[in-house]
Amino acid sequence: MIRLRFDLWEFGSHTFRIETRDLEGEMSMEAINGNIEVRGVGNASAVSHLVFSIGNLHFKDQGLVSFVLFIDDKEIDSIPLYIRKS
Repeated sequence: MIRLRFDLWEFGSHTFRIETRDLEGEMSMEAINGNIEVRGVGNASAVSHLVFSIGNLHFKDQGLVSFVLFIDDKEIDSIPLYIRKS
């Protein structure tokens, strides 16, 4: 789950994309794309949640994979996932 906070001037429709990248910049899976509608009810900001599950995700090598979030084609943040052999 991803929790996003938008300010009053950001209310409206936005696109999002989530990509995975290894240290060489290669994508590990197909990007997740979608739209999000941000609406506030008398507040200066609003929270939106992106909830999804990823099934059958396999990584060919161990190492670092980053999940990168884009809003309106702008990179917002990333979080690392460390892949290790069991």
